[in-house]
Amino acid sequence: MYIRTVKSRGYEYVQLAHNYRDPETGASRARVLFNFGRKDQLDVEGLTRLVGSIARFLEKHDLASLPLVESDDAPFEFVGAKQLGGPWLLDGLWERLGIRKTLEKLLLERNYSTPVERMIFAMTANRALNPSSKLYMEHWVQEEAFIPGLPEVDVHYLYRAMDFLLEASESIQEEVFFHVANLLNLEVDLIFLDTTTTYFEIAEEDTDAEEGPGLRKRSQHSKDERPDLPQVVIAFAVTRGGIPVRCWVWPGNTSDQQIIKEVKKDLNRWQLGRVVMVQDAGFNSEENKRLLQTAGGHYIIGEKLRQGRKGDPVEALSKPGRYTTLENGLEIKEVILEKGSEARRRYVLVRNPDEARRDALKRADIVKEVERRLEELKQLDGQPHKKAACALRAHSVYGRYVRQTKTGKLMLDKAKIRSEAQYDGKYLLSTSDFGLSAEDVVLGYKQLSEIELVFRDMKHLIDIRPVRHRLPARIKAHVLLCWLGMLLIRIAEQETGQTWFQIKY
Repeated sequence: MYIRTVKSRGYEYVQLAHNYRDPETGASRARVLFNFGRKDQLDVEGLTRLVGSIARFLEKHDLASLPLVESDDAPFEFVGAKQLGGPWLLDGLWERLGIRKTLEKLLLERNYSTPVERMIFAMTANRALNPSSKLYMEHWVQEEAFIPGLPEVDVHYLYRAMDFLLEASESIQEEVFFHVANLLNLEVDLIFLDTTTTYFEIAEEDTDAEEGPGLRKRSQHSKDERPDLPQVVIAFAVTRGGIPVRCWVWPGNTSDQQIIKEVKKDLNRWQLGRVVMVQDAGFNSEENKRLLQTAGGHYIIGEKLRQGRKGDPVEALSKPGRYTTLENGLEIKEVILEKGSEARRRYVLVRNPDEARRDALKRADIVKEVERRLEELKQLDGQPHKKAACALRAHSVYGRYVRQTKTGKLMLDKAKIRSEAQYDGKYLLSTSDFGLSAEDVVLGYKQLSEIELVFRDMKHLIDIRPVRHRLPARIKAHVLLCWLGMLLIRIAEQETGQTWFQIKY
């Protein structure tokens, strides 16, 4: 048990607390045993009487042995404490992965009088352990966290370190990637690519300048569902094991084609050999597929099944053939479409029996509700629609299974129900690589969830938002710090077999 103070609504309160370990998460938690009230209204005399009452149950030598009790015989004076475990672990990974050596090598060409490498590590550790602003970093380093070789720091020097990180970002990312790939024997034949967005709560977009375009731009394509606010687009390249090996930042209104061009150009410079890019259906376009095949590259990409009556996906879906069942229960069917003088197209149709049953049950429930609502309308042929009928036809869920007859009466669309049934539990993949087995194509695409975990953790574990910077260079440097933080977290998780939450606490 111990006495602690907490702040709430501008006041400081004194509590008697006790630490215990949560049986489910294993994390240390504090349980409040008694509230003494506001610190400025504390009953000091009452506390004195409580101490005296406790002292009567202890022998004199017991009191003297307590290090925190004020006594002339006390062996030392308690000054304070800093967090050591988290920074120590991350610093060990930082050293093992060669990041420190890489930064120090790049710093040899510059005459910095400050420990830039240590400051970059401190900002990276802060993203992983206690995400905060660069201004708060001054307090965090001096009072809360023990950073080897960095007892204190000034926020202005942190900004200079961020500028160096951005200047050397290309070399840093390449050096770090190959060192990490060799050390951990990473498989880089499959590279997963996806994008996300993060928004800024500001009124105006950035204006373009001579040094380059502004980053914070509005776009209708906001993955945070905030098209009303300026945003930036962030992309990560992730290995099949979930290790983020590269990151990019673009203005919020950047097109998919421009993203693919820059990603391919940057990865081609690394000369990785045979690389298959894995992407979801959001990147599916003929132009993107063509770009992904440049310099001998290949792709695995999700297809949109519902494209009307024409198109290769529709033809691949309807082509006969037998399914093969994989060990994980998925059923797959390979489809090759001959396009005459054009190149052949290779597709893999995947059916998940469990998902198919869920889709059928969900649709049956919707159809049942549509039938009930149609019954309640009590329609008459040739009569104008009532408000409820118009609402049913325009409904985003129920309206898709409703059709209107020539006389204006609403009916259940049974043809639509049959049409939807053919998609139950299915998704379609296309690939330009004819050397991969159909099973590898499917398993490769299934691993695309790894990058979704990276984006989730970027937003909720290391708090990429709010981005407290307005200059494009500082925004990009902030994302680089988040990338380094995610790199250390993922490797710590893989090495220990535990989640970062379990490791952290």
